[in-house]
This record gives sequence, C-alpha cells and structure tokens, in this order.
Amino acid sequence: MLRFAYSSLPWKGKDLEYNLGMLAENGWEGWETRESLDQLGTPARLRRVCADAGIEIAAVSGPNVSSAHDAQESLERCMRRIEFAAECGAGLFMSKGPAHGPVSPTTDAELDLIASHYDTLAEHGQKMGVQVAWHPHVNHFVDSEAEWDRFLQRLTTCKLCLDMAHVVLWGFEPSQAARDHANRLAYVHLHDDLTRDNTAGDLGDGPMCDYGDFLWTLEEVGFHGWIVTVSGGTRDPLESMKLNREYLRSIGF
Repeated sequence: MLRFAYSSLPWKGKDLEYNLGMLAENGWEGWETRESLDQLGTPARLRRVCADAGIEIAAVSGPNVSSAHDAQESLERCMRRIEFAAECGAGLFMSKGPAHGPVSPTTDAELDLIASHYDTLAEHGQKMGVQVAWHPHVNHFVDSEAEWDRFLQRLTTCKLCLDMAHVVLWGFEPSQAARDHANRLAYVHLHDDLTRDNTAGDLGDGPMCDYGDFLWTLEEVGFHGWIVTVSGGTRDPLESMKLNREYLRSIGF
C-alpha cells in the first residue's frame, strides 16, 4: 500500500506542533522536514512532537551538495543531517545538487564529482540505516532528460527521489520514468502547476500528468517508499493540506 506524506515547505519553522496535528487529522501519515536543525530542536524533542501528533517523519531534507570550493563543507552539513535523521528514526535523507543557472550543460567531470559526493553520503547513511536520495530539480546541474540519463548511470549507492513535476518539465512521462528506474526508487514527490520559475500550486491546479496512472504505476513496480506532496504555497497552508489530501482521495488514493 502506498504511503502519503506532506512537505512542510509552505510553513517551515512555524507552528510545528499545530501543523503536524492538522496533517494527521486530515489523513496524512507522514511529513517531510524542511526546517533548520535549530527550528526542529533535538531528536528527542522531534520524536515527542511527532508521537503527540500521531505522524511519522518521511524524510529529512538537507542542503544542496556542492561541486565548488565549499564541497567538503556541504558534505559535512549533509552528514550531520543524516545523523540527525537516524536519531529521529527517519529512514531517508533527501538533497538536491548545485544550482546551475543559464550556463552550458554540465560536464562529465562535474557529473562524476557530484555523483561521488552523493555516493559518499549514501555510504555514510547506510551505516546508520538511512537511505540517501538525490532530488532532481530544474535549473540545477541536471536540467534535461539527457543530463538525467548521464547522471543516473554514474550513481552506484545513492537512490532516487522521483519528482514527477520536474521530469514533466524536461519533457518525459513520469510513469515511464518510474518503470525505467524502479530499482533505484526510494522516494517520490508530487507537485502540480510547477514552472521553471519554481512557482507551483496544489494537486488539481494543472494537472501536470495523469496522477492516478502515475500512482498505479508505482504500485505496479512494487514501490514501498513515501510519496510526498509539495504545495506551492499559493493558498493558506491549512487549506492546501486539506485540498491536496482530498485530491488524492478523489483519484482513489
């Protein structure tokens, strides 16, 4: 059975106890942290807050992996997040790579370097039972179907967060992407009405794809990880968490 979680992106750092309680009340089983460690507090505190709300941590998200002069520093920050995830009982850490901007395509050497960083993080996570998943994102170092293919073939240990909206913006079909990469799928993001300017809405505002077909495909390929809805923050946070869960129910989930 698929499990559905919600990203704290629209309200990160604010009213954590209240928002987690409302997520559980509206039928969400888990949530994805986007807060700083200062905002989250200690692992013991976060475990207590989640237990009181009746909700699980789907993943801890982290800073982008870097390929620049601060690469080692970014790796250390990500490792501390992975250790935090382990102490909280979260089974996954998710991170994007470096932003790209309007420059030439990423070189093979850059892809090699970034892939090695992600595999280093994944090996660190394995020691404490935390999977590491790379999150593809438009306007970052992977920004086309061709770069997607070139990068994924370089990863050996790191898993994939399949964000269906970003692959749609690159021009390919998310259900097929799920079939093609079923063996490395660890985590899934749902967006709607996402643009290259990084504006987005809530599920049903587009739709960007056939969400029912995509979710059925995930079941078909045996995916058992979390599926996380990410709101674009265009509505009141409470309204959005209700609307997104209602949309999933309306398509049979």
